[in-house]
Amino acid sequence: QVQLVESGGGLVQAGGSLRLSCAASGFAFDNFNMGWFRQAPGKEREFVARIPWNGGVTYNEESVKGRFTMSRDNTKRTIFLQMNSLIPEDTAVYYCNAVSIRGSINYWGQGTQVTVSS
Repeated sequence: QVQLVESGGGLVQAGGSLRLSCAASGFAFDNFNMGWFRQAPGKEREFVARIPWNGGVTYNEESVKGRFTMSRDNTKRTIFLQMNSLIPEDTAVYYCNAVSIRGSINYWGQGTQVTVSS
């Protein structure tokens, strides 16, 4: 059974930090590109960051502006999103995403809520 389980969300004041985790099971994690997306109320889901199966990180620089750091630990089958200098505009449900190398398989987690108060 495929599972992507996010954790680490919560309520934080502006300027604070949170670290999200996404634990994966039920598929060949090493062969999947992993990513984070977010969806704010009334808005479309937006790309945040991605680590391909073979390394390197791509960010939505316009949104995260050097404040977020994504990493993956293949031994733990887990990805992380370290979020610093949070602002109210970062308030959203954050989703973990897994896409196979060929793009034919796409999995989503259930999401974790991040709320940043001003």
